Amino acid sequence: MHGSLSENEQLLGALAKGLRELQEGNFVVCVPYPYLFSVQNSLKNTNIAWGAQNLSQYEKGAYTGEVSAPMLTDFACRYVIVGHSERRALFGESSAIVAEKYIAAQRFSIIPILCVGETLQQREDGSTESVIAEQLDAVIHSAGIESFENAIIAYEPVWAIGTGKTATPQQAQDVHAFIRTSLARQNSDIAQSITIVYGGSVKANNASELFAMPDIDGGLIGGASLVAEEFITICRALRH
Repeated sequence: MHGSLSENEQLLGALAKGLRELQEGNFVVCVPYPYLFSVQNSLKNTNIAWGAQNLSQYEKGAYTGEVSAPMLTDFACRYVIVGHSERRALFGESSAIVAEKYIAAQRFSIIPILCVGETLQQREDGSTESVIAEQLDAVIHSAGIESFENAIIAYEPVWAIGTGKTATPQQAQDVHAFIRTSLARQNSDIAQSITIVYGGSVKANNASELFAMPDIDGGLIGGASLVAEEFITICRALRH
């Protein structure tokens, strides 16, 4: 929950200029709902796509304050984040609700960026894999494994978001490999082709090492995305 019209204009202008020549990778910014119109206008002739940070699982109706997938399509959103750890922890979104939101996005051809990850307590308890398996299984059970042909998975260890802590490249790789292997048990082609990105305090000084891991396909960038030069440097790290 950052930004203003004037700040966004400066940030997006710098990003559009800095990423113009980059041919590798796909670049997306997911912004607060009120800025979708201005972001659409700012980015429509660039190589940066845009999306939202959340959506309702409902298409329409008496759900005051909610924003639906059809509303997002009015602003040409191609992506939406679902199940971010802050939505799960602060707003009580269960894996079942996240699965409903994932389905709602795909129903209107919006690509969901499905976030999965464990807390520090869960990691210390040795339950990382079981937690992530439960989060993935909720979506697989509701939407089917084939739905991942049009989805992105983001692994975000909750203990490494905004804390300054970062999973080591090998720790992150191990979980990414677990996610890919879990999907491969049901569909090996989808497991190989799906994009799995890492979202735990990725910064300019650790992006290259993280992105060099075989199962880490990119990043879900938080605070560093608010600083144009840092975000551009992270994007350049995709060249490996």
